Amino acid sequence: MKNTNNSLTDLALQKFKKNTTGVLSFWYIIVCGLVAIFAYLLAPDNSSNANQMHLEIHSKKPGFNVQMLTLPSEKKIDQTFFNKLFYGNKNAAAEIPISNYSISNNELTYTLYSENIKTAISKTIDTSTYKNADISTFITSKTFYLGTDKYGRDLLSRMLIGTRISFFIGFIAVFISLVIGISVGAVAGYFGGKVDTFIMWLINITWSIPTLLLVIAITLALGKGFWQVFIAVGLTMWVEVARVVRGQIMSSKQMQYVEAAKALGFSNFRIIFKHILPNIMAPVIVISAANFAGAILIESGLSFLGIGAQPPTPSWGAMIKDHYSYIILGKAYLAIIPGLAIMSLVMAFMLIGNALRDALDVKS
Repeated sequence: MKNTNNSLTDLALQKFKKNTTGVLSFWYIIVCGLVAIFAYLLAPDNSSNANQMHLEIHSKKPGFNVQMLTLPSEKKIDQTFFNKLFYGNKNAAAEIPISNYSISNNELTYTLYSENIKTAISKTIDTSTYKNADISTFITSKTFYLGTDKYGRDLLSRMLIGTRISFFIGFIAVFISLVIGISVGAVAGYFGGKVDTFIMWLINITWSIPTLLLVIAITLALGKGFWQVFIAVGLTMWVEVARVVRGQIMSSKQMQYVEAAKALGFSNFRIIFKHILPNIMAPVIVISAANFAGAILIESGLSFLGIGAQPPTPSWGAMIKDHYSYIILGKAYLAIIPGLAIMSLVMAFMLIGNALRDALDVKS
């Protein structure tokens, strides 16, 4: 006879698997997570922050192809594999877009790429500098699959590396909000009285301040930067978690298993974190998914305002800021592509939040 495991976890997992949009969103988020981790291995431009500028080929359309002269870097910096994985190649070769070239004796003569052939500039370099090297191998055909931005940087590479900002800010902000929100909400809901009154007063004060303004204030206090934005967003998202946890604990602390734990002499800390919280995590998980999406939108807004991740760090919000004026210049894709990336990732988290809500609903 076949045994069927009917635990609540298995039942919730079965219901989640039946939700097609939830499953697709889950796998999309997994793919984005892998892209965020291995961005420099996937990016055509694996230099630090994908910051190889080619002003001669700025704002080119997707699929643009050009001959590229790649000269090895003279300055060598020792890098481990993991350093390259997380920070990019600091020994990136210099790239020069060219229209044509010729090699004679120990000289390489090339013409810089220019849309106006009459104004093209020719240059010559001494190939003897690169001993025992076939100079012709330095010249390759390079395709920019998503085109180039206004500085001539590979848009695809910056989109891939920009995934890190949007993805990791969600994790860090949600982690900070969960640590603060669960702790504060649990104390308020369990002990009640003056403690609850004070914490609710603090929650209401924080709740009354517009989220974006509060994030901006905290960011300006901590200073502009990568980690400052992460912390600022996390410090503004704990209120929702605290309210949910407080309400759930207030209804759960009257349950018989809590009374039994008190009768056995267990400490309040153990009752809260080992008995009550594991039984009320379903709504917390759902609100965490929504907060993840909210954190991505807030970071994008901050980057658009210029107080998020600072250049040359690639950020989807900053890309929209740099190129929103191109919408009326016939090159709207420069702003639309990062906008679609933000929209798709936020939608994925909202859909997976809805799927988790349905799967964890004991009444359904």
